[in-house]
Amino acid sequence: MDWQDHGTILSARPHGENSMIVELFTADHGRHAGVVRGGASRKMVGILQPGNRVSATWRARLEDHMGSFTIEPLQSRTVILSDRLALAGLNATCALLRFTLPEREAHMRVFAASEALFDLFVEGGNWAADYLRWEMGLLEEMGYGLDLSQCAVTGTRDDLAYVSPRTGRAVSREAAGEWAPKLLHLPLFLLGQGPASGAEIAQGLRLTGFFLGERMAPDLGNRPLPEARNRLVDLLSRQG
Repeated sequence: MDWQDHGTILSARPHGENSMIVELFTADHGRHAGVVRGGASRKMVGILQPGNRVSATWRARLEDHMGSFTIEPLQSRTVILSDRLALAGLNATCALLRFTLPEREAHMRVFAASEALFDLFVEGGNWAADYLRWEMGLLEEMGYGLDLSQCAVTGTRDDLAYVSPRTGRAVSREAAGEWAPKLLHLPLFLLGQGPASGAEIAQGLRLTGFFLGERMAPDLGNRPLPEARNRLVDLLSRQG
């Protein structure tokens, strides 16, 4: 059994004296792990950093074996290591991909969106809104997408202000009424209404965090959300 693909390293951990178990997010084979022989060498350690884009050949005697990788570098993203916020974004993205995606299952839309987000981390600048949209795309891909097209109660598209924590559907300000305190705030920039302020990004991360932690996580074995995401949210809130 063997295949060739390209993707980004999500994690790498020691295995034995000289090898590493590396987990990749690949274009055609999804999240996939394998052993890299000699991966603990000085040369390979630099290549096997999370976030780096690589070409990989996977081989195994049987399809259900872990198998081994032969890795070749395509793009180094280690410049992120010098940017605390970008590094937190990278770690959160890699951790959520490992948390949510089934092994060995292709998710092309998430792959393309993740590669674009990794490149934004490298470029620097203000990528917080892009990260939030990436989380929303991840929710949609995994079957927990939000419906922000119209009010769940009245069908209106006007003055949408909340999201129902039960259904994930938008609710207008008027329809919310006395139930408003029990609903989740909907940032207007997610509706294409104005720029993304720090306060709205914080609201958006609380929104996606609820559906990641309270809806998706229980279906994945009731594990807590990765601490890497919590650290990113904390850093972004301090900036806001």
